[in-house]
Amino acid sequence: MFIDITLAVTPQILQQVQAGHRSAYSGHVGTHFDVMDKTFPLEYTRRSGLFFDVSGIRDRDIQVTDISMEAVREGMFVGFYTGFLEEAGYGTPAYFKDHPQLSEELVHALVRKQISIIGVDCAGIRRGKEHTPADQYCADHGVFVVENLCHLSSVLGACIVNTYPMNYVGWSGLPCRVIVEK
Repeated sequence: MFIDITLAVTPQILQQVQAGHRSAYSGHVGTHFDVMDKTFPLEYTRRSGLFFDVSGIRDRDIQVTDISMEAVREGMFVGFYTGFLEEAGYGTPAYFKDHPQLSEELVHALVRKQISIIGVDCAGIRRGKEHTPADQYCADHGVFVVENLCHLSSVLGACIVNTYPMNYVGWSGLPCRVIVEK
């Protein structure tokens, strides 16, 4: 079974996001990853995946102890279902400012495991001023961060994940389509 976990972008969503965020004009609308001056390797298009349910965590960062790190393997697409996209609504001010975030310790642990992709159903793995440095740290270590995924409650556990970014050059964000095989 194939499950599309790409956020559908309607003209209304595009208009709403463009009204509030300059970065919307450079590929940061809907499901995308921040390029961070790197090139997405074609071998990353098909990865073993593992999605964790962290939807019950709201009052603190998501920690290493909240997931099964022993299940995480090199080269994987590791996703986090926070439920925040459904809760706050994509494109709202709260969606961009108040989303759950991964602890720095968890980000570093995932990078040490040499995974390929981190996927989240929110606006990033870190908020505010920490967003860009966290994405750059990951990219510098061969890990891409895919933001604004949806329907993650239907793909929890192990799966195959197919990620196909647009072949845009000179953009800071690359829209992508992400399809899970369960």
